[in-house]
Amino acid sequence: MRKLPCLVVLIALALLSVPVRARAAQDKPNILFILADDLGYGDLQCLNAKGKIPTPHLDRMAKGGMIFKDAHSSSAVCTPTRYSVMTGRYNWRSTLKRGVLGGFSQRLIEEGRLTVAQMLRDRGYQTACIGKWHLGMDFPLQGGGAAKGYPDSRNVDWTKPIQNGPTAVGFDEYFGISASLDMPPWVYLENEKATAQPDHEAELWKGRPGPAITGWAMEEVLPLLTQRAVDYVGRSSKAGRPFFLYLPLNSPHTPIAPSKEWKGKSGISEYADFVMQTDWSVGQVLEALEKAGVADDTAVFFTSDNGCSPMANFEELARFGHNPSYEFRGHKADIFDGGHRVPFLVRWPAQVRAGSVYEHPVCLVDFMATAAALAGAQLPENAGEDSVSLLGVLSGKTSEPVHEAVIHHSINGSFAIRQGAWKLELCASSGGWSAPTPGSKEAVGLPETQLYDLSKDIGETHNVVAENPEVARRLTALLERYIANGRSTPGGPQENTTPVQITDPSREKQKAGKAKK
Repeated sequence: MRKLPCLVVLIALALLSVPVRARAAQDKPNILFILADDLGYGDLQCLNAKGKIPTPHLDRMAKGGMIFKDAHSSSAVCTPTRYSVMTGRYNWRSTLKRGVLGGFSQRLIEEGRLTVAQMLRDRGYQTACIGKWHLGMDFPLQGGGAAKGYPDSRNVDWTKPIQNGPTAVGFDEYFGISASLDMPPWVYLENEKATAQPDHEAELWKGRPGPAITGWAMEEVLPLLTQRAVDYVGRSSKAGRPFFLYLPLNSPHTPIAPSKEWKGKSGISEYADFVMQTDWSVGQVLEALEKAGVADDTAVFFTSDNGCSPMANFEELARFGHNPSYEFRGHKADIFDGGHRVPFLVRWPAQVRAGSVYEHPVCLVDFMATAAALAGAQLPENAGEDSVSLLGVLSGKTSEPVHEAVIHHSINGSFAIRQGAWKLELCASSGGWSAPTPGSKEAVGLPETQLYDLSKDIGETHNVVAENPEVARRLTALLERYIANGRSTPGGPQENTTPVQITDPSREKQKAGKAKK
């Protein structure tokens, strides 16, 4: 009889120990957010039946999860989008009103602002960022202070810790590069230090000289980030608590640098090769989840920070019948949909029905509220002011629109607001790099605003603002309310970090020039 209690205890201990990981994962799923760089909506075959670049791993992910057909980055360029992903707040509320940061820019995320990483860490998650940060960090200068841009790069003290990077905003660990791969410094960073001290200055990208380490190879970056992510999944899956991995890839952004084994694989171009390697990278990480036994209880998000860049060489791709922007007008940097409508896939076998599709507009700013819902967290009023949870959509509880309206932003700071099929653009130009460019002769004489009915005109070819002035007034008033309230979701008013102006930046410049004359 004395052996029975021992047996009971042993069984109880076994029951407690074996499923700890599974129970934790089911209660709070692991979260993996993969952010490609400059990948077009039309680059995925699961989104573009006419696409010519094989993307088998992403296609399988889409088949096993949910496709968001009308998803948008908050900006048509990368730094602003990354800010919104991390904070759940539209980028134009920050100090960055146009353009992107450089490799030596200082921290953009405001001190004290809650990030998705900090929120998840507070809920017991392990948190890691592996990849391209591009949200600024403070590189210490010899003699004190922090670098404010490229001119200071020669005076960085590489022996001292880098302040206000990923580990300062909620990540337990970080490995990657400070900004885009075409920006110095060309050195890997781990937590608060460079893994090796730059030993020379090089111009590894045209017009951008900067510190580099001997032996730096552009084509080695993606494989290394991939391997680091695979290792992290294997290691963190054994820790007994859920993990959050933010994996911002450097591809297929310039430099277009596929590895030797991927060059020529597509038979189209090096850009197409790099897209294929990006797809492979995602496949490697998904396979790591399977090997670790946590695939079913991991919510995997895949998307891109903006549309495809002209550096992909659209003419070359078109000769093979491939269009990275699919049927949308424009590309990276533009206010047109080609600038910010992005691939967005979510796979979570435990909750998301395979092969499901959501048709209504969403924004990458929604990741913050979605992650909070996954972790059972309640966001405070001064966090995630523009973020809407997609959990109800993912679980199949709703197929209705989750946003009253979604705001878009271009590289030069032009605004657009989307509600239903209506899209109002508060500029005469593309707001970016495609014609008509801001301030160009082609833009002179065009209406101050553009209004498109996307249900009839997905290519944004026919401006109907003259026929629908009341729609333009209503949408402008809604945008102004979102700006004035410091939020677009229900809750108490908040402050924008700096004042926000919605008028066409290029027209304001022209007016200022005429006034001086």
